[in-house]
Amino acid sequence: MASTFHGLEVGKRALFAQQSALSTTGHNIANANTTGYTRQRAEMQATPAISNPGMHSDQSPSQLGTGVEVNKLVRLREEYLDVQLRGETKNAGYWEAKSDSLTKVEELLNEPSDDGLAYTMDEFWKGWQELSKNPDSAAARAVVRQRGVAVTETFDHFSDSLTQMRQDLNNVIGTKLNDINSLAKQIGSLNDQISRLVPNNYQPNDLYDQRDVLIDQLSKLVSVNVQTSPNKNGMVQVFIGNSTKALVDDRTANTLTLGSFTKSSTSIVEGQIAIVDANSGAATPFLLGSGELLGRIESFGLDKNGSLTGTIPEMQEKLNKLAKTFAEKVNEIHRSGMNLDEIRPPQAGSTIYRNLDFFVKKDTTAPDLAAGNLEVNPLLFESLDRIAAAQVEGTNTSSTGNGQNAQLIAGIKFDHQLDFGNIGQSNKTTADDFYRNIIGQLGIDSQEAQRMQDNSEVIIRQVENRRQSVSGVSLDEEMANMIKFQQAYNAAARVITTMDQCLDKVINGMGRVGL
Repeated sequence: MASTFHGLEVGKRALFAQQSALSTTGHNIANANTTGYTRQRAEMQATPAISNPGMHSDQSPSQLGTGVEVNKLVRLREEYLDVQLRGETKNAGYWEAKSDSLTKVEELLNEPSDDGLAYTMDEFWKGWQELSKNPDSAAARAVVRQRGVAVTETFDHFSDSLTQMRQDLNNVIGTKLNDINSLAKQIGSLNDQISRLVPNNYQPNDLYDQRDVLIDQLSKLVSVNVQTSPNKNGMVQVFIGNSTKALVDDRTANTLTLGSFTKSSTSIVEGQIAIVDANSGAATPFLLGSGELLGRIESFGLDKNGSLTGTIPEMQEKLNKLAKTFAEKVNEIHRSGMNLDEIRPPQAGSTIYRNLDFFVKKDTTAPDLAAGNLEVNPLLFESLDRIAAAQVEGTNTSSTGNGQNAQLIAGIKFDHQLDFGNIGQSNKTTADDFYRNIIGQLGIDSQEAQRMQDNSEVIIRQVENRRQSVSGVSLDEEMANMIKFQQAYNAAARVITTMDQCLDKVINGMGRVGL
């Protein structure tokens, strides 16, 4: 049998339920522009009816309803879209890092232009060609020497700039590691807060949103795999790459570390990327798989089985090989020629230099000529006459008008037998073709990285649009819900008013007949 005040209780429950739904709608509207916010919905269900069938309960054929209650506040979010978005975000981060490094190298080489190495080398060959026509001209010799200086300065600029890029990447990698570890700590802290609320039957939806935003940010830096914690209570475990050790293990945030650099701080040994346990200090090595951090590391140079690879190290290696082969060939022919000091009658007390190198090492302790270790022989700055433009005509003799050696050096431009070794292209070719191949491959790699980045960003936008269609706040929809809940609230209030009038009649009006 229902209570006399049953109607008031039903109305009261309706008021509370509609008020909660209105508050939830207001919360959605307030966070319409909040990054990472997931719209919420108040799920309502009927409260237990009167009465439940039983031996000692009312045996009436139907049950009397007791009203409504908010069962839970649901986050409207689809986990599959989160997984898909994070998978594409890591790819976008990886290709963005690769594209950034390749673009910077392209800007450094600046080809084709009048400031690039190709133009500088071409002017160098032209200088020797002019010298072959006027081998006794001091002006022509000065041009050759100065254009040789221009070539060495260009190589040196490239070498220094690439080295600086690697140092900058080293700093960026350190910053990204700090970002990853900071995100891990924040996720662990949110796990802790959530685990204190869930067992008490609270629904920390806003904390879930904050945690998802952090995981989304982490997914751009590294490949992430999010799993529900075995300990439940709303916590998650976050794994990265192919690691079997969680970066975030419930409340505990472990530390991602990067092994020390090898080869005089020029490369990173694969396998030195590890997760260090926060409690035991044990390191678990693993492979990153993808993400911006991996893209930065590969651009810096990843050492695999002793073989140096990476965007910048490979470019340094190619430029060093070009500089070495180019300089050695010029030196080889220059040593075989005769300079004016050898041709003219020697002056008393003067030193005659024979078989001089045109290019020498700036650092004499270095093993080889290289892009960053190349300069014009200082002896040529003491006297232009020491440039060997002539070839031997008779028995160790020649003439001041002989420019055959200069012609041979100018002909190096068309020498297809220069051996550059097997570093990703044909072993033997001209210096110009070798450099053009470097530029061409760089352009192809840069375009590929940019294309892959663009493709990933297109997919990310598509997935994000789908996720927003599920989780995003639509102001039009929320306004419609607000009107719906408002009318229901008004109706519930009217029920209470009506029941109050009925009770007033019962309490104040009954039993007063004849008074």
